[in-house]
Amino acid sequence: MASELLSIFFDVVAPVFAIVAVGYLVGPRLGLDAKTLSRAAYYVFVPAFTFDVISRSRVPLASAGRMAAYAIVTHLAFAAIAFTLARLLRRSREVTAAYVMLAVFGNVGNFGLALVTFRLGDAALAPATIYFVVILLTSFVVCVGVAAWTRGGGLSAVSSVFRTPALIVAVPAALVSAARAELPLVVSRTVGLLGGAMIPVMLFVLGVQLAHTRVLRPNADVAVVSLLRLAGAPALAFVLAAPFGLAGLERATGILQAGMPPAILVAIIATEYDVAPGFVTAAVLIATVLSLPTLTVLLALV
Repeated sequence: MASELLSIFFDVVAPVFAIVAVGYLVGPRLGLDAKTLSRAAYYVFVPAFTFDVISRSRVPLASAGRMAAYAIVTHLAFAAIAFTLARLLRRSREVTAAYVMLAVFGNVGNFGLALVTFRLGDAALAPATIYFVVILLTSFVVCVGVAAWTRGGGLSAVSSVFRTPALIVAVPAALVSAARAELPLVVSRTVGLLGGAMIPVMLFVLGVQLAHTRVLRPNADVAVVSLLRLAGAPALAFVLAAPFGLAGLERATGILQAGMPPAILVAIIATEYDVAPGFVTAAVLIATVLSLPTLTVLLALV
């Protein structure tokens, strides 16, 4: 078991963190702008990757529907548990919202897609991408909604989620896949090349973003929400997989995506809406570091 864990750490986890480390070390020295890089990834590389993988996949519609429902239910459950836990601990409205945001929005893009590919192979890319798009949508809705709740405002900002580039291209990509249509070679190759750049670019951008993030001291809330995100979430995802009839790659991919650390986007949303930004930033950074051993174990178990 120890040799298997070491193998997984060096062959699967370490390469992902190595690219993040390169971004962390090189970004500030080259004066790279994290916001520009992340916008390029968000508007170009992520939708290209999403379209490329889904359009070429042959996942049955019924299976895709089960995976989507499973992802939505599990992540709404994460949010409900985090909300209940924070209220039981008598945390403020802002910290309660931060608990929910950190619990529901895992780093399924930067970390998730890379780790799933390295561990489960290219065959897992289709289900991983379906989970990625559905989790991204669900997490954005919950995060923006709960952030608006703390400010006493309406939920009109949630509508912006449905203009997410990855979500927009997922619809025509699914139609191409269902029709088993062959795209012109110039289109498929262009989209494929752009999509192939997504994972390394997003990992590098994560490193640049972390380098520009102020590190704060951990506290009890950071420890609780990190435990919930890194251990509680994948455990619940494991339990809920059976009722949805998931097995094989669909089950393993869903559990892995549930065990990712909080996304750096949570810190960005928290800062934008002034939802305990110091706590959220500290939790994102510390949970990302703590995910080194937890992801190694999780990858060995699935």
